[in-house]
Amino acid sequence: MSPDRRFMQVDVFTEHALLGNPLAVVLDAHDLSDQQMQSFASWTNLSETTFLLPPTVPGADYRVRIFTPGGELPFAGHPTLGSCHAWLAAGGHPASGQTVVQQCAAGLIRIRREGDDLAFEAPALRTSDPTPAERQAAATALGLAPDAVLAAQWLDNGPRWLALRLADAAAVLAIEPDHQAVRALGKIGVVGPWAPGSHEAQFEVRAFAAPVGVPEDPVTGSLNASLAHWLMQTGVAPERYLASQGTRLGRQGRVRIWREGGAIWVGGRVAACISGTVRLAGTPRPE
Repeated sequence: MSPDRRFMQVDVFTEHALLGNPLAVVLDAHDLSDQQMQSFASWTNLSETTFLLPPTVPGADYRVRIFTPGGELPFAGHPTLGSCHAWLAAGGHPASGQTVVQQCAAGLIRIRREGDDLAFEAPALRTSDPTPAERQAAATALGLAPDAVLAAQWLDNGPRWLALRLADAAAVLAIEPDHQAVRALGKIGVVGPWAPGSHEAQFEVRAFAAPVGVPEDPVTGSLNASLAHWLMQTGVAPERYLASQGTRLGRQGRVRIWREGGAIWVGGRVAACISGTVRLAGTPRPE
């Protein structure tokens, strides 16, 4: 196979290029090795890089592998929407009409068009309570007083986050993290509400992911999906809301959340930035 492979770079959770969260997508990746994928993801130095392959299970339209500079993820939100956008732009046609089915290490993820948005159905969530020591360590890592954390929960829908709820969006935006301390503890997600009428969004979110080589992720679909489950279950969030993320990074991400039946959907827009080819030689097949 030619070493020239179709490639796109897109910005997710924004309608404007150079905002949101960038994603690199290699569309013809079936003969790349794990090491080649990881090396390319480390080279792009984006929060995630994805590689599209033929599906291996019935019902899937394509398969995706998701890499950060520090390793592979079973699932992530902005790579799900960005990869789907790239697959459709490259001529992909879903087998079941308007719903695209993505295969990833976390299972099959449904994605659908919602006007100008793409939206994914959030995977099942597993939760557990942090220990008092973990809660204290997370507050310390973010420079927060212990009583600034109103609630804390481990959230796991593929990626695992220690989620902290603060009193308001201003407290979220004021955080100055110690990334080395975050690296020792695990990924930390933080959420706080905007005062009614003060902002187009209802919540502000930040995601600190030093353990996977990303000090702060600009906009995080998987975390927003987990937070939505948690906030709705505890009566903190309505069944439809808008979250803003990436504000401190100048990325102005917008994540649309809603509950439909028993499912949480996470949506946003995708802006194409780069389209062309990337030169990556495949792994020779044995004779």
